Amino acid sequence: MSASESPAGDASGVLIVGGGLVGASLAIALDAAGIAATLIETAPPRADAQPSYDERNLALARASVNGLEAIGVWCHANAAATPIQHIHVSRAGEFGSARIGAGKQGVEALGWTLPARELGMALLRRLDECTWLTRLAPATLSAIEPLADGWRARIQTAHGERCIDTALLVGADGSESFVRGQLDIAAQRHDYRQTLFVCTVTPERPHAGRAWERFADAGPVALLPLAEGRCGLVLTVAAEAADAVAGLDDDDFIALAQLRSGWRLGRLSRPGRRHSYPIQRIAATRLTAARAVLVGNAAQTVHPIGAQGFNLGLRDALTLAELVSASADPGDAAMLATYATRRAPDREGTMAMSHGLVQLACLRQPLLAPLRSLVLLACDRLPPLQRALARRGMGFRGEPPLAMMERVP
Repeated sequence: MSASESPAGDASGVLIVGGGLVGASLAIALDAAGIAATLIETAPPRADAQPSYDERNLALARASVNGLEAIGVWCHANAAATPIQHIHVSRAGEFGSARIGAGKQGVEALGWTLPARELGMALLRRLDECTWLTRLAPATLSAIEPLADGWRARIQTAHGERCIDTALLVGADGSESFVRGQLDIAAQRHDYRQTLFVCTVTPERPHAGRAWERFADAGPVALLPLAEGRCGLVLTVAAEAADAVAGLDDDDFIALAQLRSGWRLGRLSRPGRRHSYPIQRIAATRLTAARAVLVGNAAQTVHPIGAQGFNLGLRDALTLAELVSASADPGDAAMLATYATRRAPDREGTMAMSHGLVQLACLRQPLLAPLRSLVLLACDRLPPLQRALARRGMGFRGEPPLAMMERVP
C-alpha cells in the first residue's frame, strides 16, 4: 500500500527535523507568529544532551541579537552575554590591520559573545513557553514518503513508530543532514584540512570588549571577550597536527596559543576544557524541494572564520518563519521559491567571503603580503569601506528578515 493509500498520520503544518540552535530558533519564531509546528530531535530536551549546545563561544552579530530579542529568546540569555565593542583584524608578520569600533558605527555594540551552552539553555527555556509547538524528543526520523500535498514522516520514538503528515518539511538536522539525503539534494564539499580547537583562557590585560582575529599560514586564531575577564580562544591548526595539539598539556597548549595569537592582551593563562572540530565547507546544491526546505548547517556549513555559521543559519530560520507566517499554505511552491531567492545573496556572499578569506589570508604566499596589508589598511582608513564591512559583520546583508532590523525607539 502506497503512502497516499495508507491511513493518515498525525497532521502538522510544519515539521522541523533537528532541534539544534537553528531548528529550535525556527520553532520558536513560528510559535511566536501563531504557526503550529512539530519539532523532532534525537537528543532528550536537556542542554547537556544536545550536541550543538557545546563548549564553543558564539560571536552573535547585532542583527542576530535583534532577532533573538524579537522571538523572546534574548531575555533568557543576555545576562551571560558580553558586548563586542571593537574588532581588530591582522595578519601575523605583516603590517596593516583593520579596526572597527562600535562608536564609529553609531551603535553601543557590534555584536555579543555568548557560550553556545548558554544560548542552548535560553532556547530550551523559551521552548518551554511555546503554545503552538509540539516537541518530540528523543525521536528519530527514519523515512519520508511523498503525499499529494506534503510529506509523511515516519518517526521512531520511545513508544514506537509515529507517522506525521506535514505540508512543509524542514531539514535543520546539521551538516550530515538525513533530510537532505532523503530529498536527493546533493552537497558540494571542501575539506580545509584544518582542525579547530576552542576553549576559554584568562588574559593578563582586560579585554575591554575587544575581539581579536589574527590570520597566519596555519589558519586563523581569535580571542573573543567573555564575562568575568575571560576570553574565548579559537585556534585553527593543520589537520595533520591536530593529534599532537590535542595531546599537549595545558602549559604547552597555552604556549602555542600565545605564539599564534600574540601578546596584545598580555600573557594568557588558565585554559579551560578544550574541544576540537574538523573544518569542512558543505553547501547544498539547492535549498528547496517540493514542500521541503533546508536551513542552517543542513543548507550550508561554512568555515568558522568570521564566526558566520550560526548567524547565517538564524537568518535562514527567521526569513523562513516570516514567509511562512504570511502564506496561507506553509509548503506553497511560490513561497519556497521566494525564500530561495531572498536567501541567495546572503548565503552566497557569506560562503564566498569565508572561503575567500581562508584562501587569501592564510595562503603561504609572500608575494601576497603587500596586497593583504593594503586591503587591511583600506578597511581601517576608508570610512565607506569600513562602514560596508561593519554592516556585513553586524549581519545586515542582502534582505534581512524584519525581526532582525534595527528598531527605532
